[in-house]
Amino acid sequence: MDILPAIDLREGRCVRLLQGDYNQQINYADNPLDVARQFEQAGASWVHVVDLDGAREGRVRNLAVIERILNQTSLKIEVGGGLREAEPIRSLLAAGVSRCVVGTRALEDWDWFAGLFDEEICRGRIALGLDARQGRLAVRGWTCERTETAMQVVQWTAGLPVAAIIYTDIGRDGMLLGPNLEALDEIAVQSPVPVIASGGVTDIEDVRRLAQLPLAGIIIGRAIYEKQIDLAEALQAVRGRASA
Repeated sequence: MDILPAIDLREGRCVRLLQGDYNQQINYADNPLDVARQFEQAGASWVHVVDLDGAREGRVRNLAVIERILNQTSLKIEVGGGLREAEPIRSLLAAGVSRCVVGTRALEDWDWFAGLFDEEICRGRIALGLDARQGRLAVRGWTCERTETAMQVVQWTAGLPVAAIIYTDIGRDGMLLGPNLEALDEIAVQSPVPVIASGGVTDIEDVRRLAQLPLAGIIIGRAIYEKQIDLAEALQAVRGRASA
């Protein structure tokens, strides 16, 4: 199991949105590279980067920041937000990004998403982002709802070389309310591909509870920034699961 500390980018700064609301923003740092270096020093091997401007506008907007993290740390980078065309996905992967997260375009055009894996560079390096609010999937920076359920879409991944499903509970994201353990367990058990949990992780006990589920990883954001979770301790907690 991996811990993926999160960096959410808006206008080049490290921020957090409450429940995906662009009008409820918390500012954390003006230099995301410094934050990434702190994650690296704590022992993280991954960082989960979300281009919030890109998610709303449908194109990569914070590429310069992503490139600085890529070039000036040893972290593996997972990037999401606004990846709705093949070319920027190819470019990010070719530049050294380890994994790209596609959400909106996958749900709006599944044939296009499945077709990405015809290219070698994409196989095993694209994650499907599923963001749910009260069981309903949301797209376009969480501003539009879909009719499909998360469980229906999870089954569509069978047979595709999808790297992972990143399941985010929007209602808990950035709210420090604790993860939705029941929904995560159901998704992880049913999914044909690895599942990474996102949203609501509040303290080290949440990490330990999630470590008991069949998950591939946990994304943690606000709780790290507000020092409710020590990243090094969280990393040790999931490593302890591997050795148990």
